[in-house]
This record gives sequence, structure tokens and C-alpha cells, in this order.
Amino acid sequence: MKVFIAGIDGYLGWSLAQYLTARGHEVAGTDKFLRRAWVEELGSVSALPVFSIEERLTAFRARFGKSLIFREGDLLDYEFVRGFLEEFQPEAIVHLAEMPSAPYSMIDQVHAAFTHSNNVIGSLNILWAMREVCPDAHLVKLGTMGEYGTPNVDIPEGFFELEYRGRKDRLPFPRQPGSFYHLTKVHDTHNTIFACRVWGLRSTDIMQGVVFGTRIDEMGDDPHLSTRLDFDQCFGTAINRFCCQAVIGHPLTLYGRGGQTRGFLPLRDSMQCLTLAIENPPKPGEYRVFNQFEECYTIEELAFKVKEAGDRAGLSVDILHYDNPRKELEAHYYHPDRQNLIDLGYKPTHDVVAEMQIMLRDLIPHQARIMHKREILVPDIRWDGTRRRSLVIQQTAETFKP
Repeated sequence: MKVFIAGIDGYLGWSLAQYLTARGHEVAGTDKFLRRAWVEELGSVSALPVFSIEERLTAFRARFGKSLIFREGDLLDYEFVRGFLEEFQPEAIVHLAEMPSAPYSMIDQVHAAFTHSNNVIGSLNILWAMREVCPDAHLVKLGTMGEYGTPNVDIPEGFFELEYRGRKDRLPFPRQPGSFYHLTKVHDTHNTIFACRVWGLRSTDIMQGVVFGTRIDEMGDDPHLSTRLDFDQCFGTAINRFCCQAVIGHPLTLYGRGGQTRGFLPLRDSMQCLTLAIENPPKPGEYRVFNQFEECYTIEELAFKVKEAGDRAGLSVDILHYDNPRKELEAHYYHPDRQNLIDLGYKPTHDVVAEMQIMLRDLIPHQARIMHKREILVPDIRWDGTRRRSLVIQQTAETFKP
């Protein structure tokens, strides 16, 4: 199958290119290297060194015996998008090229406006290009479980049946996004539903949980094939950030009470799920939703799992509660469905502590690299539009009691 990946230089994109190629697919992709620039803007680096795209492509060819078709480009440049898709004629398009950070979108007006223009218009350009030059392709759009928010009812996979004043219908489940970034994902959802309905396009919307992990088996041992691993407040998601803090002896930065519950999954599970979606496309005109996560955990549960993995690795891991810079519920009901991927054959990796141990082993050789940027480990971007560092509010108890 011919698969086009937008955002191929990123955390998920670079991993997916290798995973798909190892399975015999032909992969092409584009990137503008904005993730590298955003992390540098924040004064941070990837915990795992990220080599130039030229070095990456050379290592890719040596590892897999074939070249990765790559062109640098911007999804906001419609002629570039249209031309690349028209030439490659993909059977599947995986859209991973959006700005993916809630805190980054909340820094100020400039960052909020950029997030909307980059994400919404870039996605809209892909939809129009599909309509014009490859209408039979399958769009696998990376959404986020964060679109749903934290409603006090179970969360279905995209749609639910509603009865109101004696009439019934199947409607999109209400979205309650928690940041300007998450709002852009909701806009994407509506635009994609519309394009499928009026143009007959086909799409799978992946409502993905938070991904963690340093590797997939297909990368082998060549560091040029490693994916990036961020630990700053914007792009360092909870477990990745916790593991980087653990290897340098920095207390884990638990926001507020730590009762925030989310869906999480290892990087290798994300690759498995995305590939299942790619290899099992929907019908023309069909828009479908997959909730993609291994299991749901509170942030405090995850902090204690990282502590357990750290103890096994001989690390001393402390956990501190900091005042929460975000506007979110810290104790809430959270019960999403995830049956669609299970029906396609998804086999979750249930031992997340073992996955964290792999992460710690990969990160320990880079302790000095992380330590050099330790000043960025405590957040200062706040949802009220101010910038001030969070303060410790309490030490976590030694033993977690669910």
C-alpha cells in the first residue's frame, strides 16, 4: 500500500514510517521541521538526539533497503500539497502534521492564532487536495481524546444515539475541548465529517490518548533511526516528562491533586493501532472514529508507576505536587469506549511499567543532556494568560492507595 505521512519528521511520523516500511508498504512524506523549532523556542531539546533529515534518510535506506520519499514542505502551501499528492497517488494519508500542544496554544494571542491557522487550514488543504487529485485515498486523521473533555457520562467512539422530544438520531458526541489546541482538533473533526458527507471522501478519525515511549522494535540500534523524546512543559507529555525527570533525580512534576484521568498508550501500541486503521479502510463516504488508548490512568497512578520503574533501575524518584497551571478538573468521571480497534485485532501492551523501564534504560545515557535543560522542567505557562512558575504545594505520600 502507498502511504503518505504528513509530519514524517515528528515523534509519531518518524516511527510510523519505519513501522510501515518494515511491513512492506511504500512510504512518502513531508515535514517543515516546525517541531524542532518549537522545542528550541522553549529553550529545550529532545532527550534523545535527533539527527538531520539527511542523516536520517541515509540510515533509513541502510536499514530497510529502500529510500523514503521525502520533500520538505508546508501544508499551508496548497500547491505543494496538491502537487505532492497528485504525483504520489497515495492509498492512505496519515495526517500528523499539526501543532500538538495545549500549553503552546495557550501562551498568548500569537501562539493561539498560529495554532488555529496552522492546524485548521493545513487540514483543510489536505481535504481539498484529496478531493481534487486522490479522492479514493483514505485519510487517517490524528485527533485526540482531549476533544471530548471529561463529561460525567461514558464516552462513545465518536457518535451516540440521542432521543429528544420523542425523536431519535445518531449524532456526533459533544466535544468539550480544554485548550485552543484542542479546539482546532474539533474544527478538523467537523471539516472532515463534512468532506466525507458532501464529497464522498473516506476518513478514520483517531481519538488518540497520550503516547509514551522511546522506541519500537523496527528502529534497531542505530541512533539515527531513534525518534525524538521531549520533556519540556509543552511537548513533553506526562510519562515522557516523568521518565526524563526520574533519570536526573528531579522530582516528578505532578499538577494539582493528580486525579486527572486520561487514556495512555505506548508508542509501539500507537504504531499497531494506526496501521490497523490504514490497512482496514472505511467505505467511500464513511467517516468513522477510533478511540485509541491502552488503558486509562490518573496522573498520580502514572507517577507511582514511573517511581516503581525507577526503583527497579536503581533510581531515587520523588514525587511533588505543584499548583496546576491548567484549567481542568482534577477529580472526575472518565470512562471512554475503545472497541473498534480491539475488533480489528489490537492487542494492548498491558505492562506499562516494563515499557517505562525500557524508556529509563534508553534515557540514562543521556542524563547530562537532560540535566543541562533542567530549568525548563517546572511549568510556567498558565491558562489565564500569565507566565509564572508553578510552586510545590505538597509532597506525595510514599504509598499510593487507589
